[in-house]
Amino acid sequence: MGTRPYEPFTPAFFTPLLPQLKLVVSASAGYDEMPVTFFTSQAVYFCNTRHAVAEPTADMTLYLLLAVIRDLSRSEKSAREGKWNRAHIPNRDPSGLTLGIIGMGGIGKHVARKAGAFNLKVTYYNRHRLPAADEEKHNVTYCETLDDLLNTSDVISIHCPLNSSTRHMLTTKEFALMKDGVLIINTARGAIIDEDALIAAMESGKVSRAGMDVFDDEPNIRPYFRESERCVLQPHLGGLTTRARRDAERECLENIVAWWKTGRPVAPVNEIESQ
Repeated sequence: MGTRPYEPFTPAFFTPLLPQLKLVVSASAGYDEMPVTFFTSQAVYFCNTRHAVAEPTADMTLYLLLAVIRDLSRSEKSAREGKWNRAHIPNRDPSGLTLGIIGMGGIGKHVARKAGAFNLKVTYYNRHRLPAADEEKHNVTYCETLDDLLNTSDVISIHCPLNSSTRHMLTTKEFALMKDGVLIINTARGAIIDEDALIAAMESGKVSRAGMDVFDDEPNIRPYFRESERCVLQPHLGGLTTRARRDAERECLENIVAWWKTGRPVAPVNEIESQ
């Protein structure tokens, strides 16, 4: 899974297929690499995969969350080196910590639901507030501003899409607003975080540890992150499970069949006025 080997997906990439091209479907949830505005201008529907990778990505988030709270990267290294636990001090418990979720879509909702098993208090910031019934269902509290979430969270987990308004959403100013010793989780897109600012925040102690499944220049990971014992890293595997792959293909096919039958896919990212 993943589109990186086939990029860049520029308008020039798709232009030879016009005007016959009417529908593009992707087995990925993120679509920042796709020229959606160009598709719309050419009356081409674009569909991503909305549900297939949501829960597996949430599972990866919970793995990274527990790993950074309990400092598991250092303890695993210690065990592998035969040092047992002599150099370790007690770590924090997840119970009672505040988890701030940025982006309460499908993945964010799964994270909130699963976080309840560890007695985390969950707050969220989203472009649009959820209905009261959804907030009660997921046991989450809305933060009116991003700053409010940053000020009050012990752990911050990113689940918003990458676009022009979210690129470098977290940079020096935002890190300064966070609690000292905050924990950062990113399973969304690497470029949502300014990596230079994150490194500076880790060096200063503002950020205690970070768990990352995504990076700004994938597949390249900065040496700082690779070498730091305070980083728990995964190579963008959040949605890479056998079930997610099956379900992603199914979602793609459902969009194709719906378009073939009705002229409109089930869940397009863009809307077009006419075919």
